Amino acid sequence: MSAPHQYHQPNAPDDADSDLELDLDELDPISSSSRTPSSPPRRPSREHRKPYHELGARIPLRNLRIGRLRGNRRTAAASQEAEEEDLRGLMEDGEGTNSNRNSAGSFGQSGDDDVPLLPTSYGRRRPHQRAPSALSKLGSTLRLPSFLSSGGSRPTTPRDQPGENDLDANEEHDPSSQRTISVGQLQTARFPANAVSNAKYTPWSFLPRTLYNEFSFFINMYFLLVACSQIIPALRIGYLSTYVVPLAFVITITLGKEALDDIARRRRDAEANSEGYTVLKFEENSVGNGVAPGKRSDAKRKARKAKTRNSRLTDIEDEEERLSTTKGLPTASFFEITKPSRNLKVGDVVKLGKDQRVPADMVILKSYSAETVTLTAVPDPSPTLVDDGENPFSDPSETTSKGSGRAMGAGSSGEAFIRTDQLDGETDWKLRLTSPLTQNLDVGEFTRLRVVAGKPDRKVNEFYGTVELAPKSQRQYDPHDQEEHAPDSEAVQSAPLNIDNTVWANTVLASSCHVLAVVVYTGPQTRQALSTSPSRSKTGLLEYEINSLTKFLCIFTLSLSFVLVALARFRDIQGRPWYVSMMRFLILFSTIVPVGLRVNLDMGKSVYAWFIEHDKSIPGTVVRTSTIPEDLGRIEYLLSDKTGTLTQNEMEMKKIHVGTVSYAGEAMDEVSTYVRQSFNPHPGEAPTLNTPASAYVAPLSSATRTRREIGSRVRDVVLALALCHNVTPTAEEENGEVVTTYQASSPDEIAIVRWTEHVGLRLLQRDRESMTLQSCDTGNVVVRVRILNVFPFTSEGKRMGIVVKFYHGPESSATDDDGEIWFYQKGADTVMMSIVAANDWLEEETSNMAREGLRTLVVGRKKLSAQTYQDFSMKHAQASLALHNRDNAVADVVKEYLENDLELLGVTGVEDKLQKDVKPSLELLRNAGIKIWMLTGDKVETARCVAVSSKLVARGQYVHTIAKMKRKDLAHDSLDFLRGKTDACLLIDGESLALMLTHYREQFISIAVLLPAVVACRCSPTQKADVARLIREFTKKRVCCIGDGGNDVSMIQAADVGVGIVGKEGRQASLAADFSIEQFCYLVKLLVWHGRNSYKRSAKLSQFVIHRGLIISICQTVYSIASRFEPNALYLDWLLVGYSTIYTMMPVFSLVLDRDVDESVANLYPELYAELKTGRSLSYKSFFIWVLVSIYQGTMIQGASQLLIGVASEPPVVPVEDDEIFKRMVSVSFSVLVMNELIMVAMEVVTWHWIMIASIVGTAGIYWGSVPLLGRYFELGWIMTPGFWWKFAVIAAVSLVPPYAAKILGRTLRPPSYRKVRGV
Repeated sequence: MSAPHQYHQPNAPDDADSDLELDLDELDPISSSSRTPSSPPRRPSREHRKPYHELGARIPLRNLRIGRLRGNRRTAAASQEAEEEDLRGLMEDGEGTNSNRNSAGSFGQSGDDDVPLLPTSYGRRRPHQRAPSALSKLGSTLRLPSFLSSGGSRPTTPRDQPGENDLDANEEHDPSSQRTISVGQLQTARFPANAVSNAKYTPWSFLPRTLYNEFSFFINMYFLLVACSQIIPALRIGYLSTYVVPLAFVITITLGKEALDDIARRRRDAEANSEGYTVLKFEENSVGNGVAPGKRSDAKRKARKAKTRNSRLTDIEDEEERLSTTKGLPTASFFEITKPSRNLKVGDVVKLGKDQRVPADMVILKSYSAETVTLTAVPDPSPTLVDDGENPFSDPSETTSKGSGRAMGAGSSGEAFIRTDQLDGETDWKLRLTSPLTQNLDVGEFTRLRVVAGKPDRKVNEFYGTVELAPKSQRQYDPHDQEEHAPDSEAVQSAPLNIDNTVWANTVLASSCHVLAVVVYTGPQTRQALSTSPSRSKTGLLEYEINSLTKFLCIFTLSLSFVLVALARFRDIQGRPWYVSMMRFLILFSTIVPVGLRVNLDMGKSVYAWFIEHDKSIPGTVVRTSTIPEDLGRIEYLLSDKTGTLTQNEMEMKKIHVGTVSYAGEAMDEVSTYVRQSFNPHPGEAPTLNTPASAYVAPLSSATRTRREIGSRVRDVVLALALCHNVTPTAEEENGEVVTTYQASSPDEIAIVRWTEHVGLRLLQRDRESMTLQSCDTGNVVVRVRILNVFPFTSEGKRMGIVVKFYHGPESSATDDDGEIWFYQKGADTVMMSIVAANDWLEEETSNMAREGLRTLVVGRKKLSAQTYQDFSMKHAQASLALHNRDNAVADVVKEYLENDLELLGVTGVEDKLQKDVKPSLELLRNAGIKIWMLTGDKVETARCVAVSSKLVARGQYVHTIAKMKRKDLAHDSLDFLRGKTDACLLIDGESLALMLTHYREQFISIAVLLPAVVACRCSPTQKADVARLIREFTKKRVCCIGDGGNDVSMIQAADVGVGIVGKEGRQASLAADFSIEQFCYLVKLLVWHGRNSYKRSAKLSQFVIHRGLIISICQTVYSIASRFEPNALYLDWLLVGYSTIYTMMPVFSLVLDRDVDESVANLYPELYAELKTGRSLSYKSFFIWVLVSIYQGTMIQGASQLLIGVASEPPVVPVEDDEIFKRMVSVSFSVLVMNELIMVAMEVVTWHWIMIASIVGTAGIYWGSVPLLGRYFELGWIMTPGFWWKFAVIAAVSLVPPYAAKILGRTLRPPSYRKVRGV
């Protein structure tokens, strides 16, 4: 038989064999099944109009085939081989065994010879096209299946290697439009790469941005101008390098630090981007071999060549194997490959497992059990006609890597739980569902799917889309489904998609199952990325303050230069115009603006970062942005996330109250006793299933009526808690042991189910229809129910209900006929109070538990008669079909029949465990004057409970709640109330916050910043960032934000100081933060100790550097006045450079080791931290004091030197710099100047460190040791005489004693706070 993929030659003569073949195909169902849907249309046949069963028994066509082959064997075999080779060359693009087809071929008729290979409705002509080859001309006879040729669709091209994406992606996808995604295939448009990036710079933007940031500081721009001025000969003073090298050194140091910080960020991003994921790679099946062109088909071709052509049996085997393997063949085969996260593309089908991070925004296609399912190849559905033992074309190795996914249906549930706390901060697990259209579809058919999704959006709780299933390209002959269903199969099936069908990037799969999901949005278009603000370069407050001080120093320099020129009456000096002399004075006084200040501060920051990272009491702390450690000491507002930051996100059942008695702690053992008595059969009795109506039989030893009543109530509440939930138990193997874990959308429910297991009633089995409870003591099944209705928890309803029907009788023959029907419900006390029957204890007990910081749930039940439930079920079904107000209609029915007069069973108290030492940490930070805001995506009740339990809200403090506010007038009333009660805590939800920020932005923030605590819940990531920015802009104070999840990244980057906690679920926050810590309590030491030291040290260091530059300029000024206002240098070249480097740098820089109080004192008196916020350590007052000290000391040193020695010989006989008197004067003044600076450092030290002593003594030794080398500047012979030393001592005493005396006097009259607490 000729090859089924033989392409038609229009001018070929008609062949009788072709008619014979067509007639056989019409008659033979096996043969017809081998055709593709795009095969030539069959001739009309009467038999085709008849159902198969009317044709009688199957026609034995084997003899016909053998006869057909007898005459045509050689020619058919040869032509088939040649045609397969030609078509393989057409289909395979030279990529070896892994190549894929680039079109879905269909075989044209005579009228379709000019049909192009790719329709013009979706493809553009590519540039640089080659001349058509012979194969491409043959390819013009191929056409696409009809459903793919329609407008708006695209060819079913299987996804190839990543690098080939650009070939078919002609156009960049417009992000503002919706997208159509072909599953598992190449896309027609380009989408962004799936890469995470927290880097601030690109290789191209690094230099422009960093240089702009550096020269935006006035001090750097000033020195750039000074350095450039040295190019002009008239302004040149000394060596050019004297001015250029310090500036270049400063810029190089700063740029180097920025580069290292950004390289570290890129390395961390690379770790996240290189995380491997399992991706299904699809290859379209070809007709001849049952698999895609690849290794399998090559193996078959070689085997076929090896077989002899003389055997008639071989031809039959070839044909029948082809026919049998084609029957029921899926559209595509697939195998698993591993791709790094950054290489995932839109349309990729990714396989996810338990606890795996979702790398991109995806739509779930299939969910299946991890234990029962393996990917297997399709078994051969039909036997071969000739059994020759082993099939020569089978390749056992292929079955392990390729498959059709048929087995994936086994054990599939279509459900999966995800954790979203890294995205929205909510602790609840979210239930995600697959579309029934894709869940029941073989994986091999996924290439027929198209997903239509909206444009990228930042709304994490919204998604609208559709999934479409195109008709199968290889329609098979099905005799039982020939006429009636054929038209239906040609239609495109579609199903809606919503948020329940999605998993967003950085969520985590929590279920013990595997999920197949298709990538819809990647990289910057994911919900996480769109909710994240771009990173910005952060500059510390201290640097801004120093920048403003240097502006003043520059004005001072300019004024001083002008005054000196004015005193010289603007005359020409040494032949220079007055304005040139003024410029030279400016350059001479340039040391007033200290270029070395930035270098000293930057090196100081590196020292502070080293101290922080090597502090053994806060292990694991990382400084990611080393430019702002001083800001840790200036924080006024702390914005904290809740989940994973203040809490551990681990729930534990702490307390249960049953009306007359409360159980907690060790008293829970009594509950276990009651449960054991209730559900264990008495000796000698056969075990039967329990129902609520089963009598509670107390043992004789406790037969009092009260004990029996309490035992009955305890049994009822434990049974209610064991049934009223959405928890599913799963068995997992850990370390060789089978461990039962629970999955649910709420950690509270898991905590309660674990508690029921702890007291003796275990959840054994749960599905959508039934639930089974087991006794932990005996292992017997004690309760079995059929689930009739489930009413899940919603944030609006704040309650969860379930209707169950109890089985009764012996466990082996249990029945639910005439079984009891009960409605159980649990929910928040605010809504349950109106649902349960009247009582006198509920409100008081829930208030008591809330004060303890417990999350309370009220539990109730109601018995339903069969008739009542039938009426309810009918009304509920009608309401569920309503087109308008459906939710309200359903709620009304539930309220009418179920939610009234419930029997109150009890109240549970669940604790969300706080992080270690959260309470004392928050209290200490509050005493330090820091206002704390809690911003969370969690529910209002949860946020309130944590605020109370963490002591964020003080005991007895009024909490003003603003929730669900939609009207502007109500917002205005709330603001008026808060304006008069600024000691209250504000609790506001995201909806109300959005209203406030839209209409009353200024009024709201002006009141909110005055409140001691603010709790904002249901906040989106962008709202958190907006709040941080608003506080910064309004107050101009330092804001610190701390969080642990991906939903906190925007807030962290918007803050002045961002602190990330390394969370259990990921490192996104810690990677994007300026400081990374492992526990919340570490923040206290980071702020109160390291922040204090960094700020105090940098303030003192900057004052000394300014003092060092100012004092030498004052000496220059005094000299210029004495030398008739001539702009000549007092200290030349090396003296100038050496003074600011090796002669003073180490002692001044050693001040970064100073500390005014010990760590214990800083923690004991957090009020000391509050003083730092005033900025007194480096204020205008302290600055002007240092300016006055500098002016006094500079005047005294230079003035006294000139008085005692003189300025120069009169009249001058040699150049000034070679004059003997001038050299003696410079010897004394410069020596006093250096020693004055060293002694001033010693006078300012509070706590001595050995490095400080070594640097001061060592620098003094270096100076005096280098004096013999300074013969060019000093009169060396005179230095060794007593005349030098007594003048040196007198001038030093005049310079140092008065400032020191003033300092002692000031300390005595107004001692600073640190001296008060130290008692010195």
